Amino acid sequence: MRGILIWWLPLNIAAAALLILWKPLIWHCVIVLLISNILTAIGMDRFVYRQKLQKIKLEKSLVDFTLQIANETLPFLRRGLSEETAAQTSAIIKEISQVAAVAITDREKILACIGSGDDHHKAGGPILTESTKAALNSGELKILNNPYDLKCPFPNCPLMSAVIAPLKCNGKVVGALKLYQSKPGRVPEEIVKLAVGLAHLFGMQMELAELNRQTQLVTKAELEALQAQINPHFLFNTLNTIIMFIRTNPETARRLLIRLASFFRYALKRRGHFNSLKEEIEYLNTYLVLEKARFGEKLQIMKDIDDTLLSCEVPVLTIQPLAENAIKHGILPKLGKGTVRIAASLADGEILIEVNDDGVGIQPERLPEIFKPGVGSGNGVGLSNVNERLKSLFGEDHGLKIESTPGSGTSVFFRVPLDLKHVDGEERKNEIESSDRG
Repeated sequence: MRGILIWWLPLNIAAAALLILWKPLIWHCVIVLLISNILTAIGMDRFVYRQKLQKIKLEKSLVDFTLQIANETLPFLRRGLSEETAAQTSAIIKEISQVAAVAITDREKILACIGSGDDHHKAGGPILTESTKAALNSGELKILNNPYDLKCPFPNCPLMSAVIAPLKCNGKVVGALKLYQSKPGRVPEEIVKLAVGLAHLFGMQMELAELNRQTQLVTKAELEALQAQINPHFLFNTLNTIIMFIRTNPETARRLLIRLASFFRYALKRRGHFNSLKEEIEYLNTYLVLEKARFGEKLQIMKDIDDTLLSCEVPVLTIQPLAENAIKHGILPKLGKGTVRIAASLADGEILIEVNDDGVGIQPERLPEIFKPGVGSGNGVGLSNVNERLKSLFGEDHGLKIESTPGSGTSVFFRVPLDLKHVDGEERKNEIESSDRG
């Protein structure tokens, strides 16, 4: 509008001056006014065209920025959100967008900060600004046009304004993307749009990365389980036990062969991330029957399963590896008899799965190593795999928990969000009791 006035006002003043000084006839007045308004219309048209052209160029530049950043950051964010991928992504965004600083956080700490202020907004350190904490809690976009709104506790922080876009994965806020300016004042609209677009894009990339990681974990667990089932040691021990019973108790040998076949069949038919608790317990029972036949009175088994939970879904291959780990590392090294207890109960609206043993326990210095890959294996499926899958599916606070006292035993437990289906619990209970007797 200001540009239009700049065109219109001088032309009409000039036309009025000509009328006053020249004193022409009326038709001369009409001609002068007509010419002046034609010129005004041409000027208005040119002004509007330039404004549209500028907006198109700005939007095209913004799209180009977003596409370029997306193309260059895709290989990193496919690996998920970490300090390494955040640092590489932030460097790319800063170089292309030319903002003063770029930061990426998770919910607790700064993963990366590139540019002004990175001397105190350090990677691996806590989130300093209250505005970031507010964005993470609310899940809403924050546009901060002055240092007061930023609320950085560092007195000489050079960052003056910012846009903070929450990063969401599967509907949950997992972090924040922050684009900073080193001067106070309104954050340009193109920077706000860039932050929103990138946050949305990064969220989709992280969801794809998480889906891919979860698929790989389950596939790895299934492959490891299958490999363990054809492992010569596993087969040798089981078949050796069966051969022994062929001589002394053929009927028991027959039942054990059926169990062994069932063990293979379960592995071959298993699909997806989840199974019912009933099916997981049946798989566990098959394994325990084979081990009980092998170790006899040395191994005692107790089960305390809430039959109303049997139709609920739990992640595949999570219970049996814990029981095998208890037998292998808890009971076998112990002198005399040992007991493994498996329990499933309802606790605070979630399914609580517990595997306890009264074996030799774990030395305190070894506890931090339990979840390292290859340590604490159960039927080929390491506890690290079980732990990672649980955390990936349900969140960090749903991983495996271990309590152990040397010489007294070990307890391993985890929680699964409840997805209870209403079925006949008594019928399920009878099925499992019958399976136990087999």
